[in-house]
Amino acid sequence: MLDELLSPPWLRAAIAAALAVAVGWLAYRAGGVVLRRVTRGTIVPQAIVRAIRQPAQWALPLLALQLVWQGAPDDLRFIGGVRHATALLLIAAFTALAMRAIGGLADGVIARHPADVVDNLQARRIHTQARVLARSASFGVLLAGASFMLMTFPGARQVGASLLASAGVVGLVAGIAARPVFSNLIAGLQIALAQPIRIDDVLIVQGEWGRVEEITGTYVVLKIWDERRLIIPLQWFIENPFQNWTRSSAELLGTVFLNVDFGMPLAPLRAELERVVPTFSEWDGRVAILQVTDTTERTMQLRILVTAQSSPQAFDLRCKVREAMIDFMQREYPQHLPRVRVEHGAPLPEAVPVPGMVANAVADGAAR
Repeated sequence: MLDELLSPPWLRAAIAAALAVAVGWLAYRAGGVVLRRVTRGTIVPQAIVRAIRQPAQWALPLLALQLVWQGAPDDLRFIGGVRHATALLLIAAFTALAMRAIGGLADGVIARHPADVVDNLQARRIHTQARVLARSASFGVLLAGASFMLMTFPGARQVGASLLASAGVVGLVAGIAARPVFSNLIAGLQIALAQPIRIDDVLIVQGEWGRVEEITGTYVVLKIWDERRLIIPLQWFIENPFQNWTRSSAELLGTVFLNVDFGMPLAPLRAELERVVPTFSEWDGRVAILQVTDTTERTMQLRILVTAQSSPQAFDLRCKVREAMIDFMQREYPQHLPRVRVEHGAPLPEAVPVPGMVANAVADGAAR
């Protein structure tokens, strides 16, 4: 084998291959410099160029090398295996190049629409579409690359043809087994286009409050308020109802409920609310009202409505308003806090005997 590789035909082919690899690498370097200068100042093209830098340094030399092997004589020993191996590497390199280009395109689109602004609804919509569509496209490119690599093997083509010819029960079983994968893939496309949820949306799912941290091709990562992560399949959001607190706007109306005595005057409470709410930075200045919403036989229920720009701010604002109002009532009207009264001279309810006490009394009587 070594003699064959050191023979003049293989030496000429090896020298040509080395020169081709050098030319391909120089083309990568020169093309990289040109593309970086051309895309300077543009966000999306620059992100694509930056993303494809690593796979491109393999793809171009492999392309030049494959051209050399194709031009080599067909009667050269081992040339078929060398061509096949180079073709596999070339397909893998271009598959990685295409996947990185798709990821760079998504990163560039996201960079053009930052989400760290007050009104980030449009930005979050674009982030979700870019991420989900990029992952779906990358999956398609990966599947196509793997198919092209398998098609280079004659045996794999025969296996594929035989599977297609006998696709009855086997195809049905494979379809049933792959249903969750394809259903989640289709659900991902539906979420990207219809957008019932977006990145950074606030959701209530199965009683859990959290933010959408990540949307992959098969599942959604919900970051719960206590730092846990809830992993939910994409198909679940298509088939089940859930709450989205930031669907059309991040602004929320927060509620604070207080139970007070019927003797509590409402005017001082409203005045204190109007005084204290503007001192909180979480309040957005839209709504701050106090209403009596319900009564029981012992207390009346007060509801305070306040507004904030986002759900975390609304939660903090509710806590601060609740603390401020309770502190005001404890300081100024402690006599009107909820309490249970027993009027002097009123008949007490008849005591209900405890079974153990009854048994002890019977035993005592029998002993006497």
